[in-house]
Amino acid sequence: MTNVTDHPINARWPAENPDVIQLYSFPTPNGVKASIALEELGLPYEAHLVTLSDADVKSPEFLALNPNNKIPAIIDPNGPDGEMVTLFESGAILIYLAEKAGKLLGNSAGEKAQIIQWLMFQMGGVGPMFGQMGFFVKFAGSEIEDPRPRERYVNEAKRLLGVMEKQLEGQDWIAGDFSIADIALAPWIGALDFYGAKPLVGFDDFPNVAAYVDRFMARPAVQKGRNIPPRP
Repeated sequence: MTNVTDHPINARWPAENPDVIQLYSFPTPNGVKASIALEELGLPYEAHLVTLSDADVKSPEFLALNPNNKIPAIIDPNGPDGEMVTLFESGAILIYLAEKAGKLLGNSAGEKAQIIQWLMFQMGGVGPMFGQMGFFVKFAGSEIEDPRPRERYVNEAKRLLGVMEKQLEGQDWIAGDFSIADIALAPWIGALDFYGAKPLVGFDDFPNVAAYVDRFMARPAVQKGRNIPPRP
């Protein structure tokens, strides 16, 4: 398979411009990582709306691109050595795009290691823990009478916020200069509003984190990328 139009996903989400990066996503905290990165990096791309319904993410066409049936996913028709690259997992996409553009991944091997460290902090901690908290606060888990599941994830969210609060003392961004680590983290912190969980985690006790999210949301590329592709 050497062309975007040859990929099975093209049958359901046809590419109008198959020469640029194809983004298949929905504006969730994970989904907007890719669109914000593409905007910040200035890479040309075309966005396709893939809803979270089984009809989309479990369709044969999407599973041909991401067997894990999660957004986002990308196809880069102009990958390394001119070969087409398909990729899923938002953290992997961030690293790939940053390396492709030569931006937002530090200026040395040491800086890159620090940025990837905080990216993994989001991937392995903030995303899963905040997401589970959201399930037990806003969605079906809120109907469970046993308080222990919700308490577990609320307490873990508080702990993670405390880690970020300390790291952000005296600096604007999580790993020095603005990077893909911030693109990974800030949308998930912003999700606390959507979950209605700020009072539960005592968000007012984390002023450095609050100021950090405000700085992030004020960036023009972030404002644009947060709604790409637009919700139906």
